Amino acid sequence: MFIAVARPAVEPEGPDAVAVPGSPSIADLPPRALHARLLQNAALRRLRGVERRLSNRLDDAAYWLHAAPVAIRKASALREQKSFAPLP
Repeated sequence: MFIAVARPAVEPEGPDAVAVPGSPSIADLPPRALHARLLQNAALRRLRGVERRLSNRLDDAAYWLHAAPVAIRKASALREQKSFAPLP
């Protein structure tokens, strides 16, 4: 019996070796781009929490609604740490 070990069609590249195949690798982002990504993450977490609340999944809703301010705090800390110019 012949057994061949097949390699995945897409293999992760770059610094994130455990990335989901097919996802773009995360390079070093400039501070503004990282800040924008953190704020987008917070907005998505809040939307997920509202969606869970509307479907009466209150435990999940509490988790996601609590996770949103954490991302906001990370974005705020990044602004203080990198001290880039204020947005117009």
